[in-house]
Amino acid sequence: MAASAHVVHFQATKAFFLTGDKRTSRLKGKENSKGALAFLRFSECYLPERSFRLRETASGLEKSGVRFWWVVHPPLADSQTQAGKSSTPNEPCLELLLPEGFLERTKDRGFLVNSWAPQVEILNHGSVGGFVTHCGWNSFLEALCAGVPMVAWPLYAEQRMNRIFLVEEMKVALAFREAEDDQFVTAAELEERVIELVNSKKGEAIRDRVLKLRKDAVVAKSDGGSSCLAMAKLVDSFKKV
Repeated sequence: MAASAHVVHFQATKAFFLTGDKRTSRLKGKENSKGALAFLRFSECYLPERSFRLRETASGLEKSGVRFWWVVHPPLADSQTQAGKSSTPNEPCLELLLPEGFLERTKDRGFLVNSWAPQVEILNHGSVGGFVTHCGWNSFLEALCAGVPMVAWPLYAEQRMNRIFLVEEMKVALAFREAEDDQFVTAAELEERVIELVNSKKGEAIRDRVLKLRKDAVVAKSDGGSSCLAMAKLVDSFKKV
C-alpha cells in the first residue's frame, strides 16, 4: 500500500508514537501546540453496508484541519477488489473505503491505525487534546484519568446512557447531533465538534473540568484513596466467602 505510508499496524504504533520517530515529530512540532491532537478510536468493526460512516468521518477530519490519530477497524474488502491492494490476505483495505486521496492529503497531520493501539499511552501523551469515543466504560474512565476531554458518539447498549452522564452530569464531553433514525453523524458535524473541543472556550472549559477530575483520580488511586479502600474491601469480602 504505497500511498498509505501513514497507515500502520500495532507493531509500529507504540514505537513511533512515543519515541520521536520523524513522522511523529510532525504531530508534536511547532504547529501542534500541547493538547491540539484529536484521538479517535472505533473498536467495533464497521459493517460493509456502514462503510459510508468511515468516509464521512474521514471527510470531517480532513475539513477540520485538526491533527489526528485515528484507530479504526474497517470492513474487509471482497477478494476481487482487494486483490493487489493489500500485502496480507484478508487485511482491511482502507484505500478502497476512504475518500480518494485522503491518505495523501492528510499524511503530514494524521495517522491511521487499522489494528490494536495502546490507548492508555496515547491518551496520556501531551499532544492529545480530545478523544472521540463510543463511550465504553473503560474508555471514558481512561480518558478521565488522563485528563482528556471527549466527544461522545455512542452506538449501542450502555454507551448511550454513559453519554448522558458524561455530557449532562459531569460536563466533560461534547455530544454529536445525530440523525434520529440511525445515529448517523455527518462530516460537517464531526468537523464542527472536533474543532470546538480542541480550539474553543467551551472546549477549554471542558478541559479544565477534566483536568480537575484527573487530580481527583490520582488521589483516589493512591494509598488510602477511595478506590484503593474499595478494592481492599472487595478482596476482604472474597476471603470471607
